[in-house]
Amino acid sequence: MRIFSFLVAAAVSLAPTLVEAAGFRFVEVPADTAGPALDVAIWSPCPEPPGEIVAGRTVVPGVKDCPIRGSKLPLVVISHGRAGSFLSHHDTAAALADSGFVVAAINHPGDSVRDPSRSADSSVFVTRPTDIRRLIDFMLTGSPAAAVIDRDRIGFFGFSRGGYTGLLTAGATFDWAAAVENCQGVTRPVCEQILRKEFPAPVPMHDARIKAAVIADPPTLVFSKSSYTDVKIPLQLWASARGGDGVFPQYVAELDKDLPAPHEYRVVANSAHFAFIAPCPPEMAAAVPEICVDAAGFDRVAFHKELNAAMLAFFAKHL
Repeated sequence: MRIFSFLVAAAVSLAPTLVEAAGFRFVEVPADTAGPALDVAIWSPCPEPPGEIVAGRTVVPGVKDCPIRGSKLPLVVISHGRAGSFLSHHDTAAALADSGFVVAAINHPGDSVRDPSRSADSSVFVTRPTDIRRLIDFMLTGSPAAAVIDRDRIGFFGFSRGGYTGLLTAGATFDWAAAVENCQGVTRPVCEQILRKEFPAPVPMHDARIKAAVIADPPTLVFSKSSYTDVKIPLQLWASARGGDGVFPQYVAELDKDLPAPHEYRVVANSAHFAFIAPCPPEMAAAVPEICVDAAGFDRVAFHKELNAAMLAFFAKHL
């Protein structure tokens, strides 16, 4: 075990030097009977020197459409938060790709910054895991990276509603009775639907192809202690100290206690909910300060170096 731990540590420390940059490309998962087309961003190991790609207000370090370097590479899929973007965690994606992972993120239909039409509807609680299943299907069969991915080494990273999505794909189950109880006195549209017992039709959620998951600040509205019985894969659970956007630190702490399997649990001091989103460029910070501006004394850039290193070590160990 000591030898294995040393090899993992060595791999994590050396991997960024083996690949010069993250390759980056946009692709689309075609619409099918399970859902509409999905916009996808893919990061991958690249043998070329790093550059910069401008994507709206975001500058993504990497090389556009770079040929993918390597074979039998692990895959990590990313699920953003409510009305977020496939670029919300671009720094994390690039750090993983720099270290030999293929990374894929989507804009969840109806719950992204481009299309927030169902962000306030309870249906997204059901469709999000289906989006992830379709993304993995595509990455393994139809994506530009399909030939180089090791289908036995698939991980997941999710923030906020993306973390909730990850719990479902890892084996958690809905508890609508708990959701009704948790929504008492809450005026959000989703809770208004739940209190009227307008529950979406159930569909399969668990995706056994996912072997390890990093979950950051997830809402636990539709879960109870019994919801986590079948969550058995390795998890790294993160919580902000202050919460926000409907996520409360005490509920994430309860999740930590309720998870049946051993897992990592980290609380980020002096942080609020949106600290897990990539550091914002000045134009974006001016446009959406509620997402980009942190509490006095909190350094998001420094925190993301810690976050990305911890995630890389976790995935290197379990994938």
